[in-house]
Amino acid sequence: MQTNSTRQSDVFYKKSKKQVITAKVDKIYNLDVFDFLNTKVADNSVDLAVIDPPYNMKKADWDTFKNQDDFLNFTFSWINALLPKLKENSSLYIFNTSFNSAYILQFLVEQDLEFKNWIVWNKQDGISAPKNKFVNGSETILFFTKGRPVFNFDDIRQPYKNTDRMKHAAKKGIIKNGKRWFPNPNGRLCSEVWDFSSERHKNKVNGKTQKMSHLTPKPKDMIERIIKASSSKGDLVLDCFMGSGTTAVVSKKLNRNFIGCEKNKQYYKLCAINIILDE
Repeated sequence: MQTNSTRQSDVFYKKSKKQVITAKVDKIYNLDVFDFLNTKVADNSVDLAVIDPPYNMKKADWDTFKNQDDFLNFTFSWINALLPKLKENSSLYIFNTSFNSAYILQFLVEQDLEFKNWIVWNKQDGISAPKNKFVNGSETILFFTKGRPVFNFDDIRQPYKNTDRMKHAAKKGIIKNGKRWFPNPNGRLCSEVWDFSSERHKNKVNGKTQKMSHLTPKPKDMIERIIKASSSKGDLVLDCFMGSGTTAVVSKKLNRNFIGCEKNKQYYKLCAINIILDE
């Protein structure tokens, strides 16, 4: 396997001729990721990118690559195509396996983005019983930024875990570093370990998981946390692997603009249906 990630990025991505593009907001295109980024998205126009790309898990044709080098070539290429679209003060979240994320993290650092968090999504999903390693029950979300983007930490506070202690602290406070500390009424700051059940477990019928319209939909409440944290009302949120359209649906709900693409015709139609149903 090649280790020079910068060299790998040249395989798929070819810069198109410089052109002036006016991005159309609140629109999803039935396009390949490269055609979409090169022809439909203006440079320096995106406030937040939320990307759930292929993982090379071999679960479907769109998630299958010849080998790991082929997968990394593709991944680094779409990242190269995406980065010019981000504003000088913007945020980027990328989902993947922990193994793939190690390579993606290094590549993003080489592109001079600022690493913020390696978020662990505890999926609370399914039954797996490997006998030679720990159970796989999580995915990784890499959080990087350019410049000094917004981060609305108060909007994503979580409930305190020790409720009895917090009730006591709310009345008399807790001495910390010589000062009396009182809990925030809106909860504690959000950590980088996230507990969200998968969509298939949230949509059980009579206790049984059902086949989903999309193979790997992300939980709406998790995407909502990302958009609340790293964007403001009226900002432009991009997703270049739209899947079932969750990013668009949540962006619309939170009064953000969205733009994205989905190459698969069936999923593209599913995006439109989900956006309409959510209105």
